[in-house]
Amino acid sequence: MHSFLGFQKNNMQWIKEHIWLILFVVWGIPLSYYRSKFRKIVYQTDSWIINIKPLFIKELKGLFGNIYPYNSEYVKQRNFYRFYLSVYTILFLLYFYFTK
Repeated sequence: MHSFLGFQKNNMQWIKEHIWLILFVVWGIPLSYYRSKFRKIVYQTDSWIINIKPLFIKELKGLFGNIYPYNSEYVKQRNFYRFYLSVYTILFLLYFYFTK
């Protein structure tokens, strides 16, 4: 029983020491899916190749602007992607604040 409790204590200690890594990995896992979905709308393609092309200008215009105002799927995906990236930014700011 004692080793079982010690095992739990060691796991909790590991989690405390690596909480930022855990948070970034968990929050980052769906990033490629959301980015791919957004890029396919912005570049108006269904090709998977858009995921590996280094095109950023139109993507940034689509993220911070409104390049397809009448496309409800674009507006919905853009707003969600903005939210997703803003949480990522908040995580980075919290990381820098708490790890000084």
